[in-house]
Amino acid sequence: MRNVKRARFTLAPLLLAMLALGACRDTGAEGEYFEIAGKLFVFNYRVATATYLVNLRPLQPMREGETAVASFEDPAGGEPIVVRKKIWPKLEKTTIESPPLRCVVKDRPYKVSIRIEGADGDLMQTIETTMTSSEDQSLLPDRPLVLGPAYTPNPDLAGRPDGKLPGGDGEPCPAPA
Repeated sequence: MRNVKRARFTLAPLLLAMLALGACRDTGAEGEYFEIAGKLFVFNYRVATATYLVNLRPLQPMREGETAVASFEDPAGGEPIVVRKKIWPKLEKTTIESPPLRCVVKDRPYKVSIRIEGADGDLMQTIETTMTSSEDQSLLPDRPLVLGPAYTPNPDLAGRPDGKLPGGDGEPCPAPA
């Protein structure tokens, strides 16, 4: 009985020490500072916009001055859309949203590249992924349904509750590849 008590007192501090060391361990793999915690296309029917939206979750403690630089494939063609976002160390996630897009096609993968840069501008991590929309941008109205903070109905769409104009929005999209 006496040996059992002695074993308990010997094992208890050892277990506590192991737990403390385990709590200090970084969860990220070597060289990984962030992971993608969510990505989607956001379709806002009311204002007739579609955007990319990506959430990054930190895997290691963040430092002041870090920046995420996202490069999104432009669905309308041309150069990639680049968005710089400051990373705030006290936030649980960093959300990167593109400016409004044109010509998003359903079920087509679009390339996304995210660079994590340190305060000195040096590359810390690169994340490569694709994003695929479950909807086609043609479901959006041709113009915003409302204007301004008071949600004033758009006079361009008077008599057109679906928001569609004859001839569309006037800006053709490239043929799907």
